[in-house]
Amino acid sequence: MDIDFGKCGGLVPAIIQDATTNKVLMLGYMNQEALDKTKETGLVTFFSRSRQTLWTKGETSGNYLKLVDMKIDCDNDTLLVKAIPAGPVCHKGTDTCWGETNESSPLTFLTQLQDFIEKRHEEMPEGSYTTSLFRDGLNRMAQKVGEEALELVIEATNGSNERMVYEGADMLYHLIVLLTSKGLRIEDLASELRERHDPNWHKH
Repeated sequence: MDIDFGKCGGLVPAIIQDATTNKVLMLGYMNQEALDKTKETGLVTFFSRSRQTLWTKGETSGNYLKLVDMKIDCDNDTLLVKAIPAGPVCHKGTDTCWGETNESSPLTFLTQLQDFIEKRHEEMPEGSYTTSLFRDGLNRMAQKVGEEALELVIEATNGSNERMVYEGADMLYHLIVLLTSKGLRIEDLASELRERHDPNWHKH
């Protein structure tokens, strides 16, 4: 990572982003030493301009920022740091330094869920229901999607909204398992729907 520390007098801005929710949490500054310590410890460390010393975020409050990834911008003078916060980031006690709530959209969880299911597919741990579905094979996975879809229809026509949501969640889970077995992602379905939303889209 070739960072131009000289442009701003030995410091570069470091934008901190939650690796899970993608919310921007705070802005700090790093020098070479702070960057090296961040990489070494896995905890985001800054250079305090007011105290003229290094400080690891959370060393007083316990609200550390666990490093996930770092990227440099196109001018090599700004860092994007993805991290997992251990608590509120702002010294005022808020989730972010802009007073925002650090929550992801429930839709974002679908991506996280498929990441988890893909891990199950790779590791195939004993005692896991998801593992048992993969072992039962493609036909059984497809059958489960159909069964859950039928239960969803029954609840939609003769049941309650609460049960409809429950059965819809079951169907969606089994659909993601099926997609994973075929090397596809839930995002592939979202992309297809986005294409269909285009006024110029024509059915295949």
